[in-house]
Amino acid sequence: MEIALDKQLNRKVISKIKFLILVFFSFHVNAQLKTTESEVGLGWSNNSVNTVIFRNSALTSFKGNQYTAYYDPEGRMVLAKRKLNSNKWDKVITPYSGNVKDAHNDISIAIDSDGYLHVSWDHHDTRLRYARSKKPFTLELGEEKAMTGVDESKVTYPEFHNLPNGNLLFCYRSGASGRGNLVMKSYDVKTKLWTSLQNNLIDGENQRSAYWQMCIGEKEIYISWVWRESWDVSTNHDICYAFSADGGKTWRKSTGEKYNLPITKNTAEHAWEVPQNSSLINQTAMTVDENGNPYITTYWDNNGIPQYKVVYLADGKWNLINTDFHKKPFSLGGGGTKRIPISRPEILVDKSMLYLLLRDEERDNKITLAYTSLENKKWQLTDLSRFTVGQWEPNLDKELWKEKKQLHIFSQNVSQADGERLVKVNPEPVQVLEVKNLPVLKN
Repeated sequence: MEIALDKQLNRKVISKIKFLILVFFSFHVNAQLKTTESEVGLGWSNNSVNTVIFRNSALTSFKGNQYTAYYDPEGRMVLAKRKLNSNKWDKVITPYSGNVKDAHNDISIAIDSDGYLHVSWDHHDTRLRYARSKKPFTLELGEEKAMTGVDESKVTYPEFHNLPNGNLLFCYRSGASGRGNLVMKSYDVKTKLWTSLQNNLIDGENQRSAYWQMCIGEKEIYISWVWRESWDVSTNHDICYAFSADGGKTWRKSTGEKYNLPITKNTAEHAWEVPQNSSLINQTAMTVDENGNPYITTYWDNNGIPQYKVVYLADGKWNLINTDFHKKPFSLGGGGTKRIPISRPEILVDKSMLYLLLRDEERDNKITLAYTSLENKKWQLTDLSRFTVGQWEPNLDKELWKEKKQLHIFSQNVSQADGERLVKVNPEPVQVLEVKNLPVLKN
């Protein structure tokens, strides 16, 4: 009897110890995540022009320095720079400004491998606006100038990308929504000249437009896009894909089959078929893992409620990961910049971990990190920001992530009304949110 009682007590003690270890381990893992904020300066916040996801590069790092750009409350373009791990920002109010009343007219930046800062800003079917710093590692811009002078009169959605060889890639839509073409240009750091790579990589055949997202791997350039049949966002459909292994000159399907350019609706590879009227959002994000497999994140509705999704390639097959954490229905329709309950997502992959950056009204419009292991695909969420960020969308320092797997996020509390309307609010500070010790799930 005493022996049986001892065994029973031992089992209870062991169970309690196991429970305490589990609680401590869970707390310890969660406690590791740390966020800090670095304030840059006050920015325009009457719409989301400072935080739209298609800036692609709102924040970038090179050789221990971090750079950002934003519109101040008067609509002037401000450039800022700091040493990494410092909160002291050097700021320059440039002589340039933009039409901040249109949230399309964002700023995109890049640093080339010689340390020159490249800036493009203020576009919505308008002439190219581009300038480069006068000296490396400085914020003083030279005069506005053309790149090549070709296809530079009706520019929208400009974005820079850093190529592995130190050169830059610049992409934009030439032409209006519903009938625009994707243009690509390349910057050579040796000659300091831009040349045209593609003047019509993806052709809407004057009937539709491609709304794309891109990323750069160790060797390849990856692009995915949705088609839009008109100005109305409800006509978005299908997720298509291509990659280039020669710096953007030739393009292939995931099978290796070479595209005949330009890519059209009939020739495009479908990573995933999504019909019109599915609340499929355009211009989201994609990334690649260490093996060069692409991951595309977006959201659409297939059960009454739009949910974030990840489409990815593994072993030559396209796969889909669903989420289920948004609860309220909504639908996308109409034109112009929309006020939407959830943001477009950004995506990161690190070994077996998958991370999404997002904002959701159901979580008080805070910056949220959703994460899962690629093995179990069970999503967990944690809020990174202490306060609401309004209609913010994610932009992160992609060069810092590539180099050091450090997550720095461009943050500002901004407003947005449907159809490019403004919301009268006070200016809000632009901040960089630094996230340390991202959660890693054990299988």
